[in-house]
Amino acid sequence: MEGIDGDAVTAWLQERRPEVVPPLSFEPIAGGRSNLTYTVTDDAGGRYVLRRPPLHSVLESAHDVAREARIMEALADSDVPVPVVVGSESDDEVNGAPFFVMEFTDGVIARDAQVTRDLLDEEQRAAASRALVDTLLALHATDVDAVGLGDLGRRTGYVERQLRRWSGQLEKGSTRDLPLLVELGERLAADVPAPQATAIVHGDYRLDNLILSPDGSEVRAVLDWELCTLGDPLADIGMLHVYWAESSDPVTPLGNMPTVLDGFWTRDEVLEAYAAGTALDLGEIDYYVAFAYWRIAIILEGVFQRFSAGAYEHEDEGVRAMGDVVHQLAAAADERAQRVGR
Repeated sequence: MEGIDGDAVTAWLQERRPEVVPPLSFEPIAGGRSNLTYTVTDDAGGRYVLRRPPLHSVLESAHDVAREARIMEALADSDVPVPVVVGSESDDEVNGAPFFVMEFTDGVIARDAQVTRDLLDEEQRAAASRALVDTLLALHATDVDAVGLGDLGRRTGYVERQLRRWSGQLEKGSTRDLPLLVELGERLAADVPAPQATAIVHGDYRLDNLILSPDGSEVRAVLDWELCTLGDPLADIGMLHVYWAESSDPVTPLGNMPTVLDGFWTRDEVLEAYAAGTALDLGEIDYYVAFAYWRIAIILEGVFQRFSAGAYEHEDEGVRAMGDVVHQLAAAADERAQRVGR
């Protein structure tokens, strides 16, 4: 399989898990549209998960899978549930690119409305809403020094750095003219709220990046730590607010999101539950929502450009449609940015 050296990865995994029975099979997992994700199954039915960068068009500073593994290892004994990391490689010697392997976490991933409708009933969807908020509160309350992540990033200037980073990614990672996103980056940079706290910021916290228990009441693992750093926790709330789709939304970042189903809390209920569990003031949430729309638009533009360049092994109609979604998200960011300060 392209992107996987089966013999080398088998030998590497057997060194760390002697119980692994070859041969291994590798199956791409839907989702994971930035780093590539594979289910690894051995001949005895044992399962693991491997993550590696895209095959082509990898932007500088992006797709750092070794860093992602380090974050999950650091959180292993915290109140934040994460998969168990088997090991990681930061160079290209074993598999032609950095990668890491983690144990397979069994449970429910609410990836879209069609799948989730059959997996969780209305009462379980409400329970999942509560579990999602409680887990995010636990992440933001984690002592970064106690878990060994005090050097994960600078503790000040998070939003300013993110604005510079994603403006740079837009400039380097897109072949299209997107003037509204450029102008929004400049407007947001001129009016950054003063941060109230420094916390571990997941950077892509949403329902389908969680593995839930079958009844929805527990988060068994938080996934996709690629964008995690230290910073302003309200940035996670802004991102979650955008990803938490409602049935009346004219555009959603990732298609038919499960939160449109009856039983899931509304955006306002999610916001109220988070506010009840933190001392942070959410009065400037409009800024963080505008910032999130802008940032997600640039992230999806990068995915769309990599897809167009053939970086992904399997076809994905959702990715193919992202070119238009980027423009719609830019318009949504502009609309929300106009509310800031009202």
